[in-house]
Amino acid sequence: MSQNHTDYTSRFAIDPVAAAAMGTDELRHNFHIEDLFQPGRISLTYTHYDRMIVGGAVPASKPLRLEAIKPTGTKGFLDRREMIAVNIGGSGTIEAGGQSFTLQARDMLYLGMGTSDVSFASTSDNEPAKFYLLSAPAHQAHPNRLIRIGDARRVDLGSKDGCNERSIFQFIHADGAKTCQLVVGMTQLAPGSVWNTMPCHVHDRRMEAYLYFDLADTTRVFHFLGEPDETRHIVMRNEEAVLSPGWSIHSGAGTSNYAFIWAMAGDNVDYTDVDPVAMEELR
Repeated sequence: MSQNHTDYTSRFAIDPVAAAAMGTDELRHNFHIEDLFQPGRISLTYTHYDRMIVGGAVPASKPLRLEAIKPTGTKGFLDRREMIAVNIGGSGTIEAGGQSFTLQARDMLYLGMGTSDVSFASTSDNEPAKFYLLSAPAHQAHPNRLIRIGDARRVDLGSKDGCNERSIFQFIHADGAKTCQLVVGMTQLAPGSVWNTMPCHVHDRRMEAYLYFDLADTTRVFHFLGEPDETRHIVMRNEEAVLSPGWSIHSGAGTSNYAFIWAMAGDNVDYTDVDPVAMEELR
């Protein structure tokens, strides 16, 4: 479906019993999101997991205006929602509520409920911005805030021996910008490391979405999902996203190092509210 320069699709929620019976095509149809970053378009996926919207905006020669879509049921896109935009492309600008924000690669902008007149622009047509968009319902208006990658809280984890040496950048945390539901961060794996989020966990009170990027054309990430004792996998290419219901693990291993943006929405924003999964429980 389309509305001017905006395309959107919907994804219904899948229970673990149904997911366990799915083959490759069904898994990809229900959990995998491709073609997020189309030049001159805004591409959105409205999910029935905590009503999260996952999307991409790639402004070309003209700015792209954020418009409401039918599933939100409101006149303006952010009338009852909050949104985070992370730039993974060239330099770009977001106009929002009469303010102008310039985002370099890996900078993030939070937009609170009620923000109007949102548009996206690229500084250069030759190297356009690529805005990764994440939106969830909101119950309170928080201030708009630009968070540069250098200002994110950094946590270094893993080891070379475990092939999971990585840096986690927490854009949203208890001492930083306030949100209603959204929690967003980025993980960068060091050269020689390929595993993320292993040992894995689930968090039944929050869904999650991953965007894998910084992958070469021939690089792939094998994303693991499903209940801990009934796992499945989806093969991911550069700049593709995957949905993770609250009952599912979410972990991956690549053929080279890579980066990914993780985003959650649900009952709370507590990073520690997870149920760890022991390695011997995985099947």
